[in-house]
Amino acid sequence: MLFAGGGYRLWAEEAIRRVSTRVNIDGEVFGPSDARISVFDRGFLYGDSVYEVLRTYGGVPFAKQAHLARLQRSADRLGIPVPGISWIQAQMDRTLAEASNPESYIRIVITRGSGPLTLDPTRARSPVCVILVKPYEPFPEWMYETGIRVAIPAVRRNLRAALDPAIKSGNYLNSILALGEARRAGFDDALLLDVRGRIAEASSSNVFVLIGSRLCTPALETGLLEGVTRGLTLRIARDAGMECCECNLDTADLINADEVMITSTLREIMPVVQIDDQPIGHGKPGPVYHKLRSLFREHALAATRAEARLGGKGDES
Repeated sequence: MLFAGGGYRLWAEEAIRRVSTRVNIDGEVFGPSDARISVFDRGFLYGDSVYEVLRTYGGVPFAKQAHLARLQRSADRLGIPVPGISWIQAQMDRTLAEASNPESYIRIVITRGSGPLTLDPTRARSPVCVILVKPYEPFPEWMYETGIRVAIPAVRRNLRAALDPAIKSGNYLNSILALGEARRAGFDDALLLDVRGRIAEASSSNVFVLIGSRLCTPALETGLLEGVTRGLTLRIARDAGMECCECNLDTADLINADEVMITSTLREIMPVVQIDDQPIGHGKPGPVYHKLRSLFREHALAATRAEARLGGKGDES
């Protein structure tokens, strides 16, 4: 037995003390049980909000400026006024410090605010800023070692002319429906097509396909979120001498690919080894995936170390 007597209990209590969840609402920090927003908030009622998710490496938020810039772009598209980005950054850093976790998950949400029960956005009052910080929980290591299985559901990605997926809004029903369909069928994730049958993205990740020696990812015009990790993966691959392209891809490209990967802030780079009933390549993570994941992790650690040395003023991208 690793701990004798009360040793395990003391170790567990100390582990709990080292991690915590904190919620910052408009500049005031609460414990999770005390955090409250109005039931009349439009983010709750209508999904009328924008958000970003970040994670830390060595306790330092990664690609902070890129995420905050995308938050601003999403809010601008929806006409939601955003508090100053410098204020949001200061509140995020403060909340991280109060949570004091070794590594943290960070979610920033800006809602249009409360108002009368009407769809009319002009009736909303002041926007609300919520910053949620909790311990970062990594995905199971088997997903990186053996790869995941994804399904192509009947649900299609939103039309850009209806609700542009490039806006990172609180309305996530499209992805929820797709992921639910995939999970009920026994798969780990869903890969959505657009209405023309082109590959768009996974439920909360971008997609990369290795065809021969060329690394391809769906073009933004297909209708997808321009992921921060997507952009960094393209940059890292090009710096490593790989040929990369942003282009239209279909299901045949997926099935015939040598490797398939998905990328996101929380997943980093994760291999896909099966789509529906079709194995990809040799049915196991390939060498390009292993190389890119290693390079991405090196980049993230180096960037956050540099930022920490410069007091939060480093170049994260």
